[in-house]
Amino acid sequence: MKNVIITSFILALVLSSCADKQQAPAPPPPVLPVAAITSENTTTDNEYPASIQGTVDVEIRPQVSGNLDRVLVDEGAYVSKGQTLFKINERPFREQLNNALASLHAAEAALINAQLEVDKLTPLVQNKVVSDYQLKTAKASQKIAAANIEQAKAMVASARINLGYTNVTAPVSGYIGRLPKKQGSLVSATDIEPLTTLSDVHEVFAYFSLGETDFINFKSQYAGNSLIDKIKHLPPVSLILADNNAYPQTGKIDMVDGQFDKTTGAITLRATFPNKNGTLRSGNTGRIRLGIQHDDAILVPQSATIEMQDKIFVFTVGKANKVNKMPITVIGKSGTNYLIKDGVHSGDQIVLSGIDKLQEGQVIQPEKSATKVAQITNKK
Repeated sequence: MKNVIITSFILALVLSSCADKQQAPAPPPPVLPVAAITSENTTTDNEYPASIQGTVDVEIRPQVSGNLDRVLVDEGAYVSKGQTLFKINERPFREQLNNALASLHAAEAALINAQLEVDKLTPLVQNKVVSDYQLKTAKASQKIAAANIEQAKAMVASARINLGYTNVTAPVSGYIGRLPKKQGSLVSATDIEPLTTLSDVHEVFAYFSLGETDFINFKSQYAGNSLIDKIKHLPPVSLILADNNAYPQTGKIDMVDGQFDKTTGAITLRATFPNKNGTLRSGNTGRIRLGIQHDDAILVPQSATIEMQDKIFVFTVGKANKVNKMPITVIGKSGTNYLIKDGVHSGDQIVLSGIDKLQEGQVIQPEKSATKVAQITNKK
């Protein structure tokens, strides 16, 4: 029995020794880049969808009815103010003018005849040859003849205006739009579709909208006692075109709508951009890039964050080089960095990369980074 106990004890020692030999040594902690968060004064860019219009966008419509004799412009052409665009058949209107002139001449002759009658009766009444009733009747006829002349003159002026309307001219300088009506078409002032549209785009308006919260933040950024004063202190804004390239010239915000839209809860602002070369046209779309100044802002690289369940986290480095998974509140972007409101503070150490495999409480070996997390090129 003794031999059995001794043998079992020896066997247990041997097995324990083998297990210790097979156990692998613990791996060293991972070496990961770490940097301290610092605060900086910086500008973040917010972008808002914008629609572009010319300073004048006008529909060209006929003011008289008739056949379209000539179309003197082409689609997309640049025209000058006063240039003739369309010619409507003028013959009916010229005949109306001739008829009005004839009526005027007849009225003038009737006035002369009435004046002669007055002149003839005046001495006769003075000498009591005829009663003054005849003279009063003649003078009344004279006034009627004079009124007929004024009426005839108005008809002549109206006929001249209508004749002038047969030349459809450009009210402003700008670019011609589509031409749905072709030569020979019957046109009328009551047509639903205009002859064309004309856009004055030597400057363009870019309209964009801000929500209520954005508008409050927008107003608080700039000096001035009133909104008009604040507009004067606004910095230039950029226009990002549909190809994601910035328009080469900056614009100026010069108008804020008088009220919020009840449907969208947003208020419209207008920025004006120069457009000497005609690069922009009415109907273009883009995005207004609006810079907002932040003092003592905390910025964290997006690459140092991880997103889980609609929340964004960073790994901070605590005592004994243990990492903590910390949720952060992001309020904007500046380049490749997040602008942080809550979660981390200036001086905190965070892991810059390799965070996808980190676990809460894991120990790491920090590798100090020479780059400050919040250092960016567009700081002010």
